[in-house]
Amino acid sequence: MSDLRDNVQQEFLAEAQELVEALSRDLLLLDEAHQRAERPDASLINEIFRSVHTLKGIAGMFGYKHVGAIAHALEDLLDDLRLGRLDIGDPLLDVLFDSVERFQRLLSLEDPQSPEETPEVDAYVAIVRSIGNQPASDDGDPLHRYAIGSAVLSVLTEYEEHRLRACIREGMQLYRLRATFDLTAIDDSIEALRDVIRDDAEIITYLPSLEGGNDESIELVVLLASRVPESELKAHFEGQYGAVEAIEEQTHLPTIPPQLTSIPPGTQSLLPQPEEESGQASLRSVANSVRVDIRKLDDLMNVVGELALVRTAVGRAISGLDGDPKYKHSLRELDRLGRGFERQLAELRTRILDVRMVPLGQVFSKFARIVRQAAREHDKQVRLVVTGANTEVDKLIVEELADPLMHLVRNAIDHGIESVETRMRLAKPSEGTLALNAYHKGRNVVIEVEDDGGGMHAQKLRETAVSRGLLTAEASHDLTRQEMLNLVFLPGFSTNESVTDLSGRGVGMDVVKTNILRMGGVVSIASEQGIGTKITVTLPITLAIIRALIVKVGGRLFALPISAIREAVPFSQQDVRTIQGRKVITMRGETLPICDLTPWFGLREVEHQASRFVIVCEMGNRELGFVVDDLVGQEDVITKSLGQTLSSVRGFAGATDLGNQRLALVLDTPALFSEYFSSSEVQPSMEARA
Repeated sequence: MSDLRDNVQQEFLAEAQELVEALSRDLLLLDEAHQRAERPDASLINEIFRSVHTLKGIAGMFGYKHVGAIAHALEDLLDDLRLGRLDIGDPLLDVLFDSVERFQRLLSLEDPQSPEETPEVDAYVAIVRSIGNQPASDDGDPLHRYAIGSAVLSVLTEYEEHRLRACIREGMQLYRLRATFDLTAIDDSIEALRDVIRDDAEIITYLPSLEGGNDESIELVVLLASRVPESELKAHFEGQYGAVEAIEEQTHLPTIPPQLTSIPPGTQSLLPQPEEESGQASLRSVANSVRVDIRKLDDLMNVVGELALVRTAVGRAISGLDGDPKYKHSLRELDRLGRGFERQLAELRTRILDVRMVPLGQVFSKFARIVRQAAREHDKQVRLVVTGANTEVDKLIVEELADPLMHLVRNAIDHGIESVETRMRLAKPSEGTLALNAYHKGRNVVIEVEDDGGGMHAQKLRETAVSRGLLTAEASHDLTRQEMLNLVFLPGFSTNESVTDLSGRGVGMDVVKTNILRMGGVVSIASEQGIGTKITVTLPITLAIIRALIVKVGGRLFALPISAIREAVPFSQQDVRTIQGRKVITMRGETLPICDLTPWFGLREVEHQASRFVIVCEMGNRELGFVVDDLVGQEDVITKSLGQTLSSVRGFAGATDLGNQRLALVLDTPALFSEYFSSSEVQPSMEARA
């Protein structure tokens, strides 16, 4: 029974977390609309409302009373917002973004009903309630500009009330159409009316009239909104359906809106419900999705890898029978079946990878609140611009990416974007811009964090590295500007003269780089003083399976990810030159640094090696050629961990089984880049190394 309870609890937590993530993503869109001074789409506010409403319901079922209390208060607040009774402003957005963090923290508690949380939750609920008591800043409620009547307003559904407000704000005129319908065919008649009116007006609601109708018919008052002149509407509808009457605007607006009352008995069925609000649609949505543990997908991908090895072994066995005439027809059929199996296997692998993919918006949506809070703490004005939030990447990468990106965002606000006074003095807009951009590039995903702040002072970076003992004065003189910028990735580096809550503790950018490298990625910096800084993170789309070039080095097999390879060309030792201690070759007029993997890995050179190859790889804005003994071919490989004992060995991402008792070490290209360039560019002092 305990196992069942634990499974149900985990299912609830997973669903609750999904709802909070969806809420966070939608709030980011709401904030973007607010920053552009645009009225958000009604469907967006409805989605936010649904997420909170559903969270409230399931929290109550599983005893998370604090989550339920906050969700209930937010539900009332959002209800006022979607009905137009409340305006979107900074206080409202602050409360909504804060709720996401509170939900996440409360869901992580071992005791969901901890009394220690009650005072803080009650205080937050009071804040939410106080925001909800503030009326909209419109010049009176739009509903009261027209003489609609409180009796009519009292029976409108929430959706109808929302559409009515929206039409009035858009400058549409309101009309009443009195139409009589035969009771035996009322549904068909109303549908026909909708078809006729669709191009000229929007139907808000149908209400029964107390005046017309008899035992065989009913008169309905149809509330319309239209931009078409009254004369045209009358000419179009009066002869066929009934009288059209324009609703006049009121001269004196009421100061207190009428209270909504319950819908009178007998009229509920006459009020149309929008399809997206129906419970049936909600149930369909739930039925069409399933929650899967990522570890099960890993296991499934391993099975696919084993199937690929079996396919290779079968192909090898078939090749052994080639040449025997009596197997000619059978071999042809087996070859055809083998190709079909290969296609289906590739399709299965692709589908599994698709299931693992999630949008980067899951990470980006967390930053809107951080940016608002950090900007307020530093008395700065910062606008967050997000593009590419729908760019998909492996779920495991998304989970590991949050902390590095969080530091980059905070760093941009703390160090990069100037204060309002400084920006105005420099003739810059008072509001700084922080941009998050994501896009696919080949088999990689690229994420850019860019600000229009003060940029980096390369010489100051060099002086700081020397003063902190991270770099000798002699070594610093030969650094290029790009190498000076890269100094920020050294452990313990910081130019901040005072420690802040956001950054500047000297444990930031080096940790960012380490985390990115661990995911098989690379990070680079571009910065112009007075213009801004752009930090680019390049990562593989997935860590589950990679396309790799199998190479031989010192008689051993290695796998090099194709995503990092630009080309492979024959190598001649005679073309090698040495510049500033680096071995380089010239390709198409460009100087290319090279790394011979045989001595790099401490392997013995193969005697009588007729020809070798240089594999040109690129990471970010850098290129490096790896010299290998031979090219074996391309394969899709599944990387297996080297275990805790060997996990700290630099340069290797894992190992893979190539079948036929062949194993290959998978090279960690970003780590090799980092090791090569850091060892040849920046020579730390002996004290720093120790």
